[in-house]
Amino acid sequence: MSFKSSVAAGVGHLSYSVLHDVFNRGSSLPGLIALKIDPDILYHYKDRYDFAIVGGTNGKTTATALAVQALKQKYPDVLYNPTGSNMKRGIATIFMSAPKPKKKGLAVLEVDEANIVRIVKYFKPKAFVFTNLFRDQLDRYSELYATWDRMLEGVRMAPNATIIANADDPIFNSVDLPNPRVWYGFDDQPMGDLEAPSNTDGVVCPKCHHIIHYGFITYGGLGAYFCPNCGHKRPELDYRVTAVDEMTSADSTVKFDDYEFKIPVGGSYNIYNALAAYSLSRFMGVDQEAIKTAFEKSPEIFGRQERVQIGDKEMVIIMVKNQIGVDTVLDMIKTDKEPFSFAFMLTALPADGEDTSWIWDCNFETLKEHDIPYYLVGASNYKDAATRFKFGGFTDVNVEPDPAKLIDRIKEMPTKRLYVVTCYTAMRQLRKALAEQKLIDGGME
Repeated sequence: MSFKSSVAAGVGHLSYSVLHDVFNRGSSLPGLIALKIDPDILYHYKDRYDFAIVGGTNGKTTATALAVQALKQKYPDVLYNPTGSNMKRGIATIFMSAPKPKKKGLAVLEVDEANIVRIVKYFKPKAFVFTNLFRDQLDRYSELYATWDRMLEGVRMAPNATIIANADDPIFNSVDLPNPRVWYGFDDQPMGDLEAPSNTDGVVCPKCHHIIHYGFITYGGLGAYFCPNCGHKRPELDYRVTAVDEMTSADSTVKFDDYEFKIPVGGSYNIYNALAAYSLSRFMGVDQEAIKTAFEKSPEIFGRQERVQIGDKEMVIIMVKNQIGVDTVLDMIKTDKEPFSFAFMLTALPADGEDTSWIWDCNFETLKEHDIPYYLVGASNYKDAATRFKFGGFTDVNVEPDPAKLIDRIKEMPTKRLYVVTCYTAMRQLRKALAEQKLIDGGME
């Protein structure tokens, strides 16, 4: 290690120790400080680990956390970014805060789609895991194909890395690459001939731009697709969902390759995340029984159906950032058989995406199918959210601009459970307040 790298690593580690031990913070600032001293500090860690990179629009944090739990059944030193801080500075923080592994370790890194190329510059991964691509933060990412092109820049720098991708997303099979491929997807439904609704992401074939068809659709534009015009179709699956036996708002019982698993988070979108984790783990040599054990004891992932007890009430925090994320979450919470209240927290800072127009594509109106006694909108962009709910025909919607005050507002709610569907910045603010009141172990910076 050069003198500059040594100084950068030392300063970064010290700042992490202070921020983490004293303030319960420090997921990205220590890395930012170190990168100011040595922009290429990450080169220093490339020989300490084998690497897997997890990318895509939705599900990266959950898929990574589930994969790490499973991989720990075989690999003693598995490093990852548990807070979901997936930019270069957050990844640098992870390496500087970790003890040096006694032998070569394994790093499973959730990486922001636009930053994959910046990380692959330093680390040549054994595998890429791709979850899905949806329209997201258009002010930053632009449209789907632009995001995919950015991801491909990184993939092309690592032609020997195996791509473990969601076969149900048409875009991931649209480009010829030298990389070995592993495909995962759903295989639990009879085949037909369907078209997705016209406003669905990726409704056209990524090769010929004809309207794409499906044997079945799981959600959004995902499913067993085929193009009747050019023949583009879903590839053969290596790992598959063969049955969904039970799906609730809290968990699911499913079969992967005819082997039963209990997944500790609800919703069909989380079955995909668990399948991605399963596929990476199998690729890395972890057996099914070990994965089953890992999934059953998997800890809660902050902001991803995180359950917080506040007196006799339960707050369930679910982070969203785009229309498809909201709609899949709404589908999930509507399976809850117990009464619940609903809050939507909207923020539009750079980390969230500064354009809030996406909320008009969300199907909030489907909540009316349930007898929900208490609605609340909040956070810094509460006026945009309140307008959306007003035009959706909702009446008597409560308003709370400060996410931290949800802790007090929950006491006035007539139900024992509150679902908080929240953007990233509002989630950070809420978790910080929960940590300050000792209701959770740690917040976020």
